[in-house]
Amino acid sequence: MFALDPAFAASSHRLLELPLCEARLQDDSRYPWIVLIPKVSAARELEDLSPADLPRLMAEILAAGRAVRAMGQAVGRPIDKLNTGALGNVTPQLHVHVVGRRRDDPAWPGPVWGHSAALAYEGAALTHALGVARQALQGA
Repeated sequence: MFALDPAFAASSHRLLELPLCEARLQDDSRYPWIVLIPKVSAARELEDLSPADLPRLMAEILAAGRAVRAMGQAVGRPIDKLNTGALGNVTPQLHVHVVGRRRDDPAWPGPVWGHSAALAYEGAALTHALGVARQALQGA
């Protein structure tokens, strides 16, 4: 049975369920950032996915990239580069980060992980980000 690691509930907001993954908005308003968590019990590594799940994950990563780009466009800050990573060093449950980066973001050109404390979304900005991301992910 799939269970979401509590670390994700504490650091992100649920977007929607995709065929393979639960999609979540990372709670850092400085970056359009979606986390995909495959709904596969005890999965820690990509190799824990079935051969049928691997192309589905790639399709959902690409859909998340489109959603991240849509989020950047919606606030007038187009994305310069997408970063995608499945690290899992802190939270071992298999998950994939899809992060929109800009040359003027606080961590550029380095990684966002461990750069600085997150700046949480507030009020209308959270509602807007969730709405744009959900709309872009529909039908993924």
